[in-house]
Amino acid sequence: MTIAPATMAVVMLWTFAVTLFVSALLLFSVQPLFARMALPKLGGAPAVWAVSMCFFQTMLLAGYCYAYALVRWLPTRATVAVHAAVLLGTLVVLPIGLPPSLGTPPEGDTYLWLLGVLFAGVGLPFFAVSANAPLLQAWFARTEHPAARDPYFLYGASNAGSLIALLGYPTLIEPMLGLRLQTEIWSVGFGGLALLLMGSAAWMLNSAPPRSINAIAPSAAAGDTRDVTNNDRIIWTALALLPSALMVAVTTYITTDLVSAPLFWVVPLALFLLTFILVFRDRPLVPVDAVARALPILFVALLSLPFPGARLLLALAAFVAAALVCHAQLYARRPAARHLTEFYLWMSLGGALGGIAAALVAPRIFVSAFEFTALMTVALFCSPDLVRVIERHLDLRRVTGIACLVVSALLVHLLVREQGGEWAGRGIMGVILAALAAVLIINRKHPAVHAGVILGIGMFAWMLPDSQQPVHAARSFFGVVRVIDTADGNTRLMQHGTTLHGSRRLRDANGQRVERPLPATYYHPAGPLARGVALARQVTSGSANGAVRMGIVGLGTGSLACYSRARDSLAYFEIDPVVVDIARDARYFDFLSRCRPDARIVIGDARLTLGREPDAGFDYLVIDAFSSDAVPAHLLTAEAMQLYLGKLAPHGVLAMHVSNRYLDLATSVIATARTLPEAAATLVEFGGVAGDPDAQPSIVVFIAKHPAILAGTSQWPDARIPAASGVSAWTDDYSDVLSAIVRQVLK
Repeated sequence: MTIAPATMAVVMLWTFAVTLFVSALLLFSVQPLFARMALPKLGGAPAVWAVSMCFFQTMLLAGYCYAYALVRWLPTRATVAVHAAVLLGTLVVLPIGLPPSLGTPPEGDTYLWLLGVLFAGVGLPFFAVSANAPLLQAWFARTEHPAARDPYFLYGASNAGSLIALLGYPTLIEPMLGLRLQTEIWSVGFGGLALLLMGSAAWMLNSAPPRSINAIAPSAAAGDTRDVTNNDRIIWTALALLPSALMVAVTTYITTDLVSAPLFWVVPLALFLLTFILVFRDRPLVPVDAVARALPILFVALLSLPFPGARLLLALAAFVAAALVCHAQLYARRPAARHLTEFYLWMSLGGALGGIAAALVAPRIFVSAFEFTALMTVALFCSPDLVRVIERHLDLRRVTGIACLVVSALLVHLLVREQGGEWAGRGIMGVILAALAAVLIINRKHPAVHAGVILGIGMFAWMLPDSQQPVHAARSFFGVVRVIDTADGNTRLMQHGTTLHGSRRLRDANGQRVERPLPATYYHPAGPLARGVALARQVTSGSANGAVRMGIVGLGTGSLACYSRARDSLAYFEIDPVVVDIARDARYFDFLSRCRPDARIVIGDARLTLGREPDAGFDYLVIDAFSSDAVPAHLLTAEAMQLYLGKLAPHGVLAMHVSNRYLDLATSVIATARTLPEAAATLVEFGGVAGDPDAQPSIVVFIAKHPAILAGTSQWPDARIPAASGVSAWTDDYSDVLSAIVRQVLK
């Protein structure tokens, strides 16, 4: 029976489309999956995803280079044979997982360590899958299918798979499946993808005599008939670089203030891919010109509004608008099908450079998360009219000159960083904006006016006053820490991201200097963490010398040190060396220097450092490991609690500080504690003290090995024994951040 050509064409098209869809599904599900594996090793730091994205973008570039080389220099059948060998080699290393020889992360900056883990654990599988999008489109272009002359539409199937993977991971996969099962399912999916790829290759080889990609006739529908120029390559790279860098920057901006978890990793990435779906087509689904006009309005609103929640939403909206404008212009500049793999190669190079700039370079330059503001300012220059002007006057000499100017400004900044702080970083933006404006003003008509307006907005961002100029600011892998004096000069604060992590009263209500350090905020004498010290003293009153052995995970300003006595032992466990330096420096905070200068401070992730402590070594153990409001989920699991209880004396008290603006962590912690044999839990919801601004509301869950140990909390008016909630316990293999967010919203 002979199959009709029309039917064969439909089957062929669906084979390629489904293969691209499955490939993207696997490619974008493995990213949050593996980053989720690595997250507990690095204290749940928001930078884990930023560095992971940088790695994945670089490996995507490697995959696109590989696809370009196959199509450019090998015969058709050879490309199939080589790719089949790569797929077979990948099957040997599955399932993916952390390298067995994984060591302890180094103290402080762990960027290179994490990159090494990513390369060893998921490098080859990601590389093998990443090459499929351009390779399959190039294979399709070699067939006799009627749509083969303009195969870019297949990118829609790839983007659909990517979007479904990203949205499905935090909402379906993570809440329902453990990590081990996820890796096994991914391996099965990879095997299925290999079969689909060979099926697509068979269609290509059998549909018509194989042709060289260079022999494919140009198609006006796919761009133009001219050869690719250096200007084309520069524009492609730049238009891909900016949205990629913005995606990493806005993700860091969000996860620093929420939680470093797949749900918040994938939202910007999903929006990034959605912009491709909306505008990577002949008729965009959104009015790109209107979006370009709205972009400056969104940016000014983002800079002006003081409300954190509104700013998070505006940041996402501004990022999406910038990505739409850039990606629409990329599609408009797509070349003929014979240049398809080169086009994707330069796009991938821009994406990788953008990821490197935002994830690795920016933290070395800016002492706050200023890169998002800087990148948004540059995005204002990417309107279609201005890009056309730039394109007319672009050449390698000008690009090289601008690059040298920018690099020189960065070097000057690095030299004055210690003196200039964040303002030195903003000075760089002034130089960069001036350089960009100079290029645009070559045309002395309307674009010059447009450029002047944008430059004014950029300078507004640079000069935007901060009502709380930092006394000191520092940035590390784990976030941005600032020491700030309030406007009246009466109080000194420590902020990690936008969350308060301790304060020191400098002057009283009468303006007199306060000499004695008094713990405030969550550590106020009336708060549950301070009452927990008294509870621990009560239950350990029969121990030798009446001393209490205190362990505190999360140093902050060191406030809790002032509740210890001379005979007590005190150990802090802190992952961020920047926090240690600030807490130990009496110029900023003197809780440690005055109350317990002999306190032991252990640097590293608490799961690792506490594991090296002797069992039953603490009478009072506090888990207060916040990085802004981003609570490391791996410190709240059943395995973590088993570790904590193992380090407690039989009469010891465990206090887990779970205050959070965005997540209901208390319910999850209590549900997890109920899975531990004989463990008892008490929930304390402290509402603060009326008329005392130094007493901040807080939520603490106290856990002990026996209910009698927590009997003293029955006298506290804000304490209660929580009822069963039906919420699932968190484990190292399973956590459900989405449900915690929903519960908080519904409160």
